[in-house]
Amino acid sequence: MQHKITNPGPLLDQNGHLNEAGYSTSLVLQYDRKAIKGGKLRIKEWDYYLITDGHIGVALTIADNSYMGLDSISFLDFDEGWEITRSPMRVMTMGKTGFPSTSVKGDVEIFGRNYFLSFKNDGKGRTLSFKMDNFKDGDAIRGEIRLASPETDTMVISTPFPEKKTAFYYNQKINCMPASGFVELGNRRIDLDDAKADFFGLLDWGRGVWTYKNTWYWGSASGTHDGRPFGFNLGYGFGDTSSASENMLFYDGVAHKLSQVTFNIPKDDNGNELFEEPWTFTSDDGRFEMDFVPVMDRASKTDFKILCSDQHQVFGRFTGKAILDDGTEIEIRDFFGFAEKVFNKW
Repeated sequence: MQHKITNPGPLLDQNGHLNEAGYSTSLVLQYDRKAIKGGKLRIKEWDYYLITDGHIGVALTIADNSYMGLDSISFLDFDEGWEITRSPMRVMTMGKTGFPSTSVKGDVEIFGRNYFLSFKNDGKGRTLSFKMDNFKDGDAIRGEIRLASPETDTMVISTPFPEKKTAFYYNQKINCMPASGFVELGNRRIDLDDAKADFFGLLDWGRGVWTYKNTWYWGSASGTHDGRPFGFNLGYGFGDTSSASENMLFYDGVAHKLSQVTFNIPKDDNGNELFEEPWTFTSDDGRFEMDFVPVMDRASKTDFKILCSDQHQVFGRFTGKAILDDGTEIEIRDFFGFAEKVFNKW
């Protein structure tokens, strides 16, 4: 079942429960932090951007998890095979980060010791500005990236958690945003406007009350196919997704809803996952069948017993077929994107 939400209204009722579970292609339901009843320490809000052309990538995060905030800058060089991530933390932020209640318009900025992150959105485009001292070998990183906001469908999903009625996740993924601007790392400068480059941005906009222990799978890619914007969002692993999955294709600004997609991560004889070996992706409706060849595993693990995170964001290239709603088959080869598995106790 794939239930589409079409009637505007508040996301939560007077008891802090989701009014409606399902998917949409825009923020039909309105998020209001003040309507949350799931406990002040359980609220999690974040904006995550990834900008890449398949050769280098920049990932930027501002997150407010109530008991702590996380501000992150990543630089990834896929050609040379290395990445650096720096993630300063803030204590007991409790919503003071000041996220807007919608992705349509609004700004969020963080100024920390030796760094800043600024995400500005005037409703017509997004400007991401950032700087961090001593990012790599004593060198600073800085940049300003502009993301166009074309008229396009997006992936939005409203997900309940069966074990707690006041827990929910309201999430939007915006793919295929053309990117321009620059990034500087020490003496190295990357001009995103270079005619040889083809940079696209992705936004992961998340608001919700999460349960303590979760695993999620997420995959995404943005680019062009035959000169038209093409991308996809895939995911599962947490909450009650019986009303809808978050699997969706985007072609020339139009969303095409998929059913269930499975990430087939190879394992060794002892059952350990081999993230850097080739994966496959299969779907119950036959509309998304892909091989995936990794080029980099951005792995990170922290374990404070009570708080734990084990992340594998694997970048690589997809080859296979995706079928649009009208039956049109899109064949792609070496299409750059990522797929990840994340386990959290948070």
